[in-house]
Amino acid sequence: MTQSPTPAEAWRVYEESDCIHAAEAVDAALNRMAEALTDRLRDLNPLAICVLHGGLVTAGRLIPRLNFPLQQDYLHATRYGDRTSGGELSWLARPVSSLKGRHVLLLDDIHDEGTTLDAIVRYCREAGAADVVTAALTNKIHDRKQGRSVDISGLDVPDRYVFGCGMDYMGYLRNLPGIHALKNG
Repeated sequence: MTQSPTPAEAWRVYEESDCIHAAEAVDAALNRMAEALTDRLRDLNPLAICVLHGGLVTAGRLIPRLNFPLQQDYLHATRYGDRTSGGELSWLARPVSSLKGRHVLLLDDIHDEGTTLDAIVRYCREAGAADVVTAALTNKIHDRKQGRSVDISGLDVPDRYVFGCGMDYMGYLRNLPGIHALKNG
């Protein structure tokens, strides 16, 4: 297992990082996402499900921009934990709400390879969801995607290790208002 950095080490990584999208670009992307989601879901009584941990910031910033009634829940399925590379999918918490007959909106921070997204969508469908719409703040650009694409994304990011806006660097830096990438990664 990789040892977590100290807060000072994490801050040094931030200071040496490349800013990929400034806070203003993130806000504009969230506004575009909210408009698209409002057009698609406003009359469907959706259940918005935050995918923890990364989706917490996206959900917290996006849900207030959605101009329609909805209900909220969360789930926690991860392949990363505090690591910088993915492993086997681990379910830590499933939604409490019934998904039967519901239009589900999954909110996450990043669509990378799609393995976790596929498993979560499959779970929602098996639980009886009428439809599943996926939204991620970022979409990583590379040719390793597996399964479905995210339905709505806000910003493309390069095939580098990115953090901020819910995405972490070894458990830290999710709280950054912009999106950054490791200097050499």
